[in-house]
Amino acid sequence: MSTEHAQLRGRVPAVIDIFAAPTSRAYSRAAGIIAIGAGIGCVLFFLLLPTLIVLPMSLSETDYLEFPPRGLTLKWYSAYFNDPDWMAATWFSLKIALATTATATVAGTMAALAIVRGCLPFRSTLQALALGPMIVPHIILGVALYLAFAPLQLTGSFFGFLVAHTVLAVPYVIITVTASVQRFDPTLELAALNCGANRLQAFFLVVLPNIIPGVAAAAVFAFLASFDEATVAFFISDISGKSIGRKMFEDIDFNLTPVIAAVSTVLVATSLLLMGTVHLLNGRRSRS
Repeated sequence: MSTEHAQLRGRVPAVIDIFAAPTSRAYSRAAGIIAIGAGIGCVLFFLLLPTLIVLPMSLSETDYLEFPPRGLTLKWYSAYFNDPDWMAATWFSLKIALATTATATVAGTMAALAIVRGCLPFRSTLQALALGPMIVPHIILGVALYLAFAPLQLTGSFFGFLVAHTVLAVPYVIITVTASVQRFDPTLELAALNCGANRLQAFFLVVLPNIIPGVAAAAVFAFLASFDEATVAFFISDISGKSIGRKMFEDIDFNLTPVIAAVSTVLVATSLLLMGTVHLLNGRRSRS
């Protein structure tokens, strides 16, 4: 019995090591995941912190930007909505953004279809050129557009802003719609063509309903790319046509008040509302 007990005692550490090794690896893996998650959370919090600070600053009772605010009031929102200059810039930007959404969505969707489905020579080069406005710094585009628009008297005009913002918004549409088209099963379109539909009918009856979530998301990105754009607008604006981004730049230089924070909060709320609406509609469509 003593020999058997000695053998058993010799095996116990080996058995413990067998179970302890996976446990220690699991703890190490869990600790690594927690550390990575904490790091990502800190980075996201750092990126969101300026946006989170803007809201309470817009409610401050003081006549200057201050955090934390001394008291809460809505007078700066009232000042924004009752100021004719701010409202003129807001409506001007809104009209441009809506028109840009329409033109950029149509042009970007057609370009995405041509890139994915078309047999174009130098397709990768054309795709890179189409995405160029996302890569080139906006200040360079602003200077170039000003030099092109000034002789044609397009600075400050609705058409000038529409052309400039469409150029800036089309790449977002191409990227979003391209992803949707690549996930779409082309045999469905071929089936529609075999059933007698022409290309246009097949697109509107089969292709478009299947890629509409991507097109809707692309339209939202196009709207936000135009409505929130400030750098190019700074160069192509003038007294007769001024976007909300240009107006914010001017007030930061000459009249810095919590109205700037109120306008920023309105822009952030508009962006969140649009993105939330698209996400909700896409969720309902996927469930149905």
